[in-house]
Amino acid sequence: MTEARAVVSTGKGKPVEVTTIHVPDPGPGEAVIRVQACGVCHTDLHYREGGISDDYPFLLGHEVAGVVEQVGDGVGNVEPGDFVVLNWRAVCGNCRACKRGRPQYCFDTHNAAQPMTLGDGTPLSPALGIGGFAERTLVHSGQCTKVDPAARPAVAGLLGCGVMAGIGAAVNTGQVGPGDSVAVIGCGGVGDGAITGAAMAGARRIIAVDKDPEKLAWAREFGATHTVNASEADTVEAIRELTGGHGADVVVDAVGVPATYQQAFYARDLAGTAVLVGVPTPEMTLELPLLDVFGRGGALKSSWYGDCLPERDFPMLTELHLQGRLPLEKFVSEEISLDDVEAAFAKMGRGEVLRSVVTF
Repeated sequence: MTEARAVVSTGKGKPVEVTTIHVPDPGPGEAVIRVQACGVCHTDLHYREGGISDDYPFLLGHEVAGVVEQVGDGVGNVEPGDFVVLNWRAVCGNCRACKRGRPQYCFDTHNAAQPMTLGDGTPLSPALGIGGFAERTLVHSGQCTKVDPAARPAVAGLLGCGVMAGIGAAVNTGQVGPGDSVAVIGCGGVGDGAITGAAMAGARRIIAVDKDPEKLAWAREFGATHTVNASEADTVEAIRELTGGHGADVVVDAVGVPATYQQAFYARDLAGTAVLVGVPTPEMTLELPLLDVFGRGGALKSSWYGDCLPERDFPMLTELHLQGRLPLEKFVSEEISLDDVEAAFAKMGRGEVLRSVVTF
């Protein structure tokens, strides 16, 4: 058992606290990670606000890069000293999705069996099974993916969630290819990841949609060829106008509310693809004319974690970054300490940053 400073959410809407937690020694199949960097993601704020569950107290943080410090019995994929990016969908290899060759849809993903606790023994609920706003965290070894240690932790860790979700939404789920037209609604970290992925895949036209002019300027840095200010123009009509009146081949909704999903649905070309990667809240509902769903054809997809396979995608994307072909560093707006996480949530809410990253 070791002690570590960590960021904990104790109740709905309450400011987070930096406190000491207990991290058990790793059991079978588990690993203790010395965290080097952890990005501040909207999902962490959803946890704090009770939008995921009411399983308080939460150990927040999940976009992690770090070094394996200890491993338990039976761990063969990593060893102490390995530089890893953590993932929150460690595939089991045995469920019906895995056995059908679709492990990105694994229905029985792994997390550590032992709980981390507060000093008084209260069990913590780690965000997405990781709990990365901590000096150390306990995870299942399958959540660890080795990547090239030449990558800076503050940059590599972003592949653990938001950037991977965006890139994967475009490339894996949307299957964007050379010459396609793509629209991305919502240009935060995930949306800009989708823009980056579309550009890497050779999309001919990439339309960024947001209400914030600064975010639209950021989107151009990641490869957007056109921008639409949704507070000044009708999103669907603007996308159609920019695609010869037809609509985009692929539209990615990186916001995840009914209004933006309807825009994505109608802004795609006939037989085009709409990809939902923004995460809705439980009370949200959607109403669409069934005749339009039938008549427009195409595909309506949700993207879980960018439909990624960490052991395939994390090392490949890290290598592309080190070659100068994937500008991960542009996503990092600031590097902060554990004590600055609450302030980082406020900056994120005001749209002032793409990613604040806690570094140790």
